Amino acid sequence: MATRHHARMAVVSLLYAYDLGNQSIADYTDEILEDKKIRNKQKEFALDLFRGVMDKLEPVDEAIVKHLKDWDFERLGSVERATLRLGAYEIMNTELDSAVVINEAIEVSKAFGTEQSPKFINGVLDAIAKDK
Repeated sequence: MATRHHARMAVVSLLYAYDLGNQSIADYTDEILEDKKIRNKQKEFALDLFRGVMDKLEPVDEAIVKHLKDWDFERLGSVERATLRLGAYEIMNTELDSAVVINEAIEVSKAFGTEQSPKFINGVLDAIAKDK
């Protein structure tokens, strides 16, 4: 059975595909989530997150850019950008505790990112949470 963590991993995968130029990824979310065995409540959770990020992409990206110290948004890796987008969206638009959101983003970045990703993700999301 899929957990919220699995759902978040799937959302980061969807956001990653979108970032790589697959703008039609939203048309295939049901099939992709089913393929990853994300079903029922977790599927709704994943869809809510994905749609939420996409609906609020501009303010989410603005919050990320604001807290990138000496780093260009366009130079971010696609995995890091996708993870930051999901984390920033959750911090800014849900009732979840920021520490939980940040911890989840760190775990996702450990699975998908580079060795430096968790520390970077933590720093940016922590700054966004303090701004909230």
